[in-house]
Amino acid sequence: MKISTLARVLVACAGLGLAGCATVGPNYVTPELKAPTAWRHMDGNGATQTTAAENDDLGSWWLTLKDPLLSELIEKAVTASPDVQSAQAKLRESRARATVAASGRLPGITASGSASRNRSSAKSGSGATTSLFSAGFDASWELDLFGGVRRGVEAAEADLESSLATVQGAQITLAAEVAQNYLELRTLQKRVAIARDNLASQSETLQLTEWRAQAGLVATQDVEQARSNREQTRASVPTLETSLTEAEHRLDVLLGETPGTLHQRLSAVKELPSLPEQVAVGIPAETLRQRPDLRAAERKLAAETARVGVAQAARYPSFTLSGSIGLEALTVGGLAGASAARSSLLGGVTAPIFDAGKLASQVEIQDAVRQKAEIAYRQSLLTALQEVENALVSLSKSQQRGEALQSAAASARNAAVLARQRYSAGLIDFQSVVDTERNVLSVEDGLAATRGDTALALVTLYKALGGGWRHEGESH
Repeated sequence: MKISTLARVLVACAGLGLAGCATVGPNYVTPELKAPTAWRHMDGNGATQTTAAENDDLGSWWLTLKDPLLSELIEKAVTASPDVQSAQAKLRESRARATVAASGRLPGITASGSASRNRSSAKSGSGATTSLFSAGFDASWELDLFGGVRRGVEAAEADLESSLATVQGAQITLAAEVAQNYLELRTLQKRVAIARDNLASQSETLQLTEWRAQAGLVATQDVEQARSNREQTRASVPTLETSLTEAEHRLDVLLGETPGTLHQRLSAVKELPSLPEQVAVGIPAETLRQRPDLRAAERKLAAETARVGVAQAARYPSFTLSGSIGLEALTVGGLAGASAARSSLLGGVTAPIFDAGKLASQVEIQDAVRQKAEIAYRQSLLTALQEVENALVSLSKSQQRGEALQSAAASARNAAVLARQRYSAGLIDFQSVVDTERNVLSVEDGLAATRGDTALALVTLYKALGGGWRHEGESH
């Protein structure tokens, strides 16, 4: 059979196979996106207003904090973080698997060549020496009559899209974690500074009591109480410094660096970044479409639905076509002759007869996997809505708490000054001084922590809204 004849036969069989094919298994339908029309906890009571205006581009939300060092750290982490690199490696794997799945639609063609030389025995044969030379092409193809290959391609393409969304989700998580650890570090620096300022003030109070004790105006009990108050404050500093160092080391690791790498750059004490006056959170449906983790879950559901069809197709007969064309001669020169041509064409069919329910159970298993993916997707939707609502509440309430503590801190500082003055004049006992100094430390530390919590709540809100990935990443 000539090469052109074999090619025509394969093409004709392929056309017949495609014309009569039927794709088994359920056709995937994207689940309906059920979301409320508005956020329940939209609140304008804090300094940062949350509005239902159209969403801004959340891809680089950290720029709204106007902290160049934070922006630099996040940008570096996106390229250097092991978590993102791992997600990108998974994306490469999914792309390759999609190519492998798509290759099943086309015939496989291989080339071969051989040469042999044989000498028969003089006792059993003629004792002659013969040579055989051959060269040719082999082709094989499994007809996808029931759509098993097509469903496999659907699953692989959905897995690829899920992996892309996972990379974007890793970028979101990474940006939020870098910002959260950076803000925690700045908050701890402020709290350490507050503790040290109060330590200095309490040292002055201790010196005052020592002078008064030496003058016989107060008992030594006041001196010991003042010393105890100061040392308790001193004891709080190492704990805060330990947490500060841990936050610094977490930043190092998030950027793919060894612990201590960023110490010089982060050691300078800086205030927390100023928060934006307004955050446009959009409507719930927009947020759900924005979040890559939901897209990843939805694409995972699509992939598992397609694999139900793959499992069902395995229960039907499979048809294969194979053919070969080539040349065969006793000499190398003989390969050039028309009489050296050889060809073959073979069609085959295999069908499961009895498997003790194995293939049916495989379908049942895959349908259960699909159901789990559907449940996980719906749970992801609820979790996303919960995260945004919680972040909105946390941001608003943290700001309200901060406003109250700011007023309380001013009053506590005034009370401490008045108490020391009245104690110096002998109008009150020393316990009043101790109480007011402890109150100053408690309120100022609480104010610093609450301001940090407010900044963290804003970062959490941006993360819950799906901010922190770039649309252009889809093309990579």
